[in-house]
Amino acid sequence: MDHEIVIKNLEGIDRAAEEFLREIGDCKIIAFYAPMGAGKTTFITAICRRLAVREDAVSSPTFAIVNEYRTLGGESVFHFDFYRITKDSEALDIGFYDYIDSGCLCLMEWPENIENLLPEETLKVTITVSPDHSRTISWKD
Repeated sequence: MDHEIVIKNLEGIDRAAEEFLREIGDCKIIAFYAPMGAGKTTFITAICRRLAVREDAVSSPTFAIVNEYRTLGGESVFHFDFYRITKDSEALDIGFYDYIDSGCLCLMEWPENIENLLPEETLKVTITVSPDHSRTISWKD
């Protein structure tokens, strides 16, 4: 089934994040595909806000590769940014499969750089930018 959520402006991002979380159900491994500047980190921040992660704790892990956040209930959320990864072995060196197998929510930016490592159950989400600057979040299940 095809899913699509349109975000007309930043004021609608929290509603979109809440709808996204409701629609994906128990999915724990989520890969976000989008060009630079499309809003991957901004949308992941909104998702984390809906999960009661302190907003000031959320940042792009471009240099760290992975950030761990905690929800108000104490659950871990892992946020990956594979932009600087050039070889699968670099992701493996940080313990990629340990994170993925943890049962915790894993949110990935630039997953195309580690495509060979993504498990079959990965939810692949695309963010597209329209000429009116709205964003469309889309995926298939």
